[in-house]
Amino acid sequence: MYKPVSSRPNFAELEHETMRFWEASDAFRKLQEQIRGRAPWSFIDGPITANNPMGVHHAWGRTYKDLYQRYYAMLGYDQRFQNGFDCQGLWVEVEVEKDLGLNAKREIEAYGLDRFADQCRQRVDKFSGIQTQQSIRLGQWMDWENSYLTMSDTNIEHIWLFLKRCHEKGWLYRGARSMPWCVRCGTSLSQHELIDSYRDMTHTSVFIRFPLKGREGESLLVWTTTPWTLPANVAAAVHPELEYVAVRQGPELYYLSRGTVGRLRGPCAIERVLKGSELVGLEYDGPFDELPVQRGVTHRIVEWDEVSEEEGTGIVHIAPGCGAEDFDLSKVHNLPVVAPIDENGAYFDGFAWLSSRSVFEVGQPIVDDLRARGRLYAV
Repeated sequence: MYKPVSSRPNFAELEHETMRFWEASDAFRKLQEQIRGRAPWSFIDGPITANNPMGVHHAWGRTYKDLYQRYYAMLGYDQRFQNGFDCQGLWVEVEVEKDLGLNAKREIEAYGLDRFADQCRQRVDKFSGIQTQQSIRLGQWMDWENSYLTMSDTNIEHIWLFLKRCHEKGWLYRGARSMPWCVRCGTSLSQHELIDSYRDMTHTSVFIRFPLKGREGESLLVWTTTPWTLPANVAAAVHPELEYVAVRQGPELYYLSRGTVGRLRGPCAIERVLKGSELVGLEYDGPFDELPVQRGVTHRIVEWDEVSEEEGTGIVHIAPGCGAEDFDLSKVHNLPVVAPIDENGAYFDGFAWLSSRSVFEVGQPIVDDLRARGRLYAV
């Protein structure tokens, strides 16, 4: 006898009815037995972070996963049906910090790393259970009792074994990299963690004189929005094919790109036009040569195809210890790397009056210092 279809169905009740049928008929276990031992289809679950209840975007992704696994099961392929939970990383740690009223890596260390780790594990245990129940309610078929957790000893031991094998084969090396860093968390940030985190801000930008060596009264004119990086300067970059000019203002002769001359303050006269390639190799006095960390650094002009005239002066200040693009350029031109700040955002020893000071408090003092030494053109 056919059951009439209501014009106003209760979808939630229909779902519960289906789940009761699956449970009463033991449908999932029977499916596993039916396909066991046949040709395998391997599905490795990209694990959800067990940090909060699932959101709609999680349900969307899990629906697709369930669709593929059911399809290949219908084709007769044997599968593990193994769910995963991501248990580590900033996502979990930040939420635990909120629960404990902590707000920095230093506070975590004071609280106790062992106690903090235990709190993280408790959070994972709690929300992996909640997410499991949500996924079952969603209708997803998985061997939930066989879920893998990245915090398990087995998982961690396999990672260390993998690294051990790489080390034995000589595939690991110690190197350096400049990357985004969170001074609150005391850790680097991945590109994934930076998504949607950028916003427009107002910063003090400066135009600075870089006097050319052996050329009295001649300077590069360089612009930057990050004065705190100037103590780590090692080079200046120009575009080899751009037109540059030597511009006279009073007793000074400034080099900048032709398209940015309009940003100069006051009347000026162009005395010479040249390609950026003609400037490459010239040396200049750095903005903070008096610092101990700058001893032995030869500041020179290098070419870089990424230089543009959209902002600044067409001459880019290069500090490989302060940014990924600058660091990559240092590898091309074999430039020294001066890393200025520690994990808390404070200058290392060797930076004289800047040492131990936070980058967030030295912007104006650096501008004042450049002005006092006659190196500041404009703010």
